Amino acid sequence: MKRKYSKIDTLSIQILQYEFLGPIPLDEWGPPMEKLVYLILSRDKDKFNIVYVGDCEKTDDHSYFTNHSQYGCWMKQAVSEKSLHLAILPLFDHSPEHRKNVIGKIITQYKPLCNSSDIPEKKPDYAVRKSEDPSPSEKISCLCCGAEMKPEKVLEKSTLFRCTECGLSDTKLNS
Repeated sequence: MKRKYSKIDTLSIQILQYEFLGPIPLDEWGPPMEKLVYLILSRDKDKFNIVYVGDCEKTDDHSYFTNHSQYGCWMKQAVSEKSLHLAILPLFDHSPEHRKNVIGKIITQYKPLCNSSDIPEKKPDYAVRKSEDPSPSEKISCLCCGAEMKPEKVLEKSTLFRCTECGLSDTKLNS
C-alpha cells in the first residue's frame, strides 16, 4: 500500500520562477492529484535532473505514474526506480492552457529527455540558398593576398565570399 507523503508540503524546488512542492520519491506518492504541473526527476547523489514534465487535470489512480506512456523512458534515465522523484506545482486557479504554457517554458529551458517529442524545433531566421557561379562582374579580389574570392554562400540579403588562396572571408550586400 502506498501512503501519502506528508513532507511534500515542507520541501520545495525552484524551476524557473515556479516553486514546486517536493521532490519526494515517486514510489511514495499517493493520490489524489488535481490541476497541477508535475516534474519527474532522477536523483543523482545530491542533484536532481528533470526527466519529464507533464500536467494532470485530476486523478485518484494509484498507478497513474507507473501506467504513464513515458514510464519506460523515465526508468531508462534513472539509475534505479528508487532514484525517480516527483515534484508538483498546484495550479488550482489556472486554466489548462496556463499549465501547458508552464510546461512549454520548462521544456524549452531544460529539454527533458522524455519530452523529446514535445521540444519545438528551432527554425533559423534566415534563408540559405546555394551558391551560383559568379558572373564576371561579381569577381572580388582578396584584400589580404589579392587572389580571387569566390562566393561561398548566398543568403537572402548578402553573399559570403572566401579567398581561394588564403581563406579570408568577406560579406557583401546583394544588390
